[in-house]
Amino acid sequence: MNTVSTPFNPLLQHGGLPLFDQIKPEHVKPAVEELLHRASDALETVTASDFPSDWHAIAKALDVCAERLSSSWGAVSHLNSVADTPELRAAYNEALPQITEFWTRLGADEKLYAKYKQVNVNSLDFAQKQALKNALRNFVLGGAELQGTAKKRYAEIQERMAELSQKFSENALDATDKFAFYAEINDLEGVPEDVVMTAREAAEKEGKEGYKITLKMPCYLPIMQFAKNSALRQRLYKAYVTRASDQCDPEFASLDNSKLIAEILQLRKEEALLLGFKNYAEVSVATKMADSPDKVIAFLRDLATRARPFAEQDLQDMREFAAMNLNLQDPQAWDWPYISEKLKEARYSFSEQEVKQYFTAPKVCLGLFRIIETLFEVSIKPDNAPTWNPAVAFYRIERNGQLVGQFYLDPPARSGKRGGAWMDDVRARWLRPDTGQLQTPVAHLVCNFADGVDGNPPLLTHDDVITLFHEFGHGLHHMLTQVNERDVSGISGVEWDAVELPSQFMENFCWEWSVLKHMTSHVQTDEPLPRALFDKMVAAKNFQSGLQTLRQIELAMLDMLLHSEHNPNNDLMPLLQKVRAEVAVIQAPSFNRMAHTFSHIFAGGYAAGYYSYKWAEVLSADAYAAFEETALPDGSPNLETGRRYREAILEAGGSRPAIESFIAFRGREPSLNALLRHQGMSASQA
Repeated sequence: MNTVSTPFNPLLQHGGLPLFDQIKPEHVKPAVEELLHRASDALETVTASDFPSDWHAIAKALDVCAERLSSSWGAVSHLNSVADTPELRAAYNEALPQITEFWTRLGADEKLYAKYKQVNVNSLDFAQKQALKNALRNFVLGGAELQGTAKKRYAEIQERMAELSQKFSENALDATDKFAFYAEINDLEGVPEDVVMTAREAAEKEGKEGYKITLKMPCYLPIMQFAKNSALRQRLYKAYVTRASDQCDPEFASLDNSKLIAEILQLRKEEALLLGFKNYAEVSVATKMADSPDKVIAFLRDLATRARPFAEQDLQDMREFAAMNLNLQDPQAWDWPYISEKLKEARYSFSEQEVKQYFTAPKVCLGLFRIIETLFEVSIKPDNAPTWNPAVAFYRIERNGQLVGQFYLDPPARSGKRGGAWMDDVRARWLRPDTGQLQTPVAHLVCNFADGVDGNPPLLTHDDVITLFHEFGHGLHHMLTQVNERDVSGISGVEWDAVELPSQFMENFCWEWSVLKHMTSHVQTDEPLPRALFDKMVAAKNFQSGLQTLRQIELAMLDMLLHSEHNPNNDLMPLLQKVRAEVAVIQAPSFNRMAHTFSHIFAGGYAAGYYSYKWAEVLSADAYAAFEETALPDGSPNLETGRRYREAILEAGGSRPAIESFIAFRGREPSLNALLRHQGMSASQA
């Protein structure tokens, strides 16, 4: 008897961790087709007239299949972000319309919506009740109440927007990756030695003379901060702020995102109108803490008014310093980072590069793990798992010997990896309805730091350290949850404008001596960070916080107005100029096209939601104030406060509204005062 064996497909293996080292582009299509088939069959089963309107029965039949599809597609999406190749990109883009069509169909299914409306709420625990409430809301926002041509058009919009967002992301990545030029050593005067060495090694690998200069952040930022050569800074700045735009080098004209932006905005407006909203901003805030777009805009304008005097003083200080010390009488956009760094060095008698020598990546990780283990009563241990790159490490988190969660840590920048830093979930905590077993959560923690050179470990700037703590805060929110219902465990179900609370909360520890002294070791001498240098860093902590605050408000205002009052048929540049005129104190050149790589809102989840960073900063600063109020005499955090924070915020996840979790921790509603004080912008600090 002849039997035909089915080829092994790692994307069809479930129950364990993803087999990242075995996933190949050719696996994507057959796996997606098989998993979509199973999920579609499950949807048909639960929407049959004789299937019970029972939460647990629906979960066992449908949610299990949907979760497997989500898990496998999540692995493909992750690889597309961190290990992009032409073959994987093609496979991803081929499958994307089918994936989008299924999730759109699932979220708009009238029969499934009807089943959920008939679920007996009294049969559910508190987390399941919140999950049901969210699900019913999401059905409405997903078009379940639309009929006929409107429903068909809604589905078409979702598919097209998925395609456009992916193309936007690809263009931004390619525009960053493809740009390079080869500088002479004389051009790099003032640039930190490790950056110069990395640029030389990159050129040598390609058989080129000189030093390879790129737009990747570990190269771009230090050149803008330290290079004495203004022409070099100008060349790099212009290339960076015109990426993927109509102003970019003609060689990269095919990567222009202008038409994609226009169509994305048009489709979002059309979707909002179909759903009965005036604009997409109203759709966005329907799932957030903020009551309305007007409330968000009022919040941003209030914060801008408070920050503006500080920003104006920051600018005046830089102008005076540049004229007196750098012979720059009329600074241009590419000069400000350089002026800022020089002023900071002069005012506080240290440089970021001096500090960087103490933050070796291995030591920073040990220090990060130490504060987490102490504060949240867990242990972090190295573990083994298949990964996509040798630089990726894998860890497990335990409490009292029991597995709590696991995470992948992928720190270095490289070609084929999109820029920025992020946390993403691999799987959620879930008391599985198919096996009755508790599934523990797993997270991705991804950064883009410079790699080590000349045999030394990677060196992190203090900003890099803050970024790592930030993403780990997201990871803790996902991994330390004690909620067993998948859709509201960890970060799932948390309002988008509150989801940054735990991440921004963790950033505060990067300014505590009791924490920092355990995570520094000079790359050459192994000496810890001197207390005197730390004190200078703290003195400089709020350096130009006014300017930095206005920059974030500018981005948030642009995002909110693009999705509320802007006519998507019009060019966005006049609106951007209007926002800058209202908010910014340093005006960008007319060729600046930052919106064309604003992936947060055009290729991420922050459309009409970028304000969330500032909104959640209010929550995180106020939450951290509780630790300041209860700190031990040596400055160490109070463990009882840590336990209350863990239980009220992290463990509760999305099982209740974020404001309830905040009040459970603080005993009151949040106040803006702590944020202004932390950033040196309270009335007493004026």
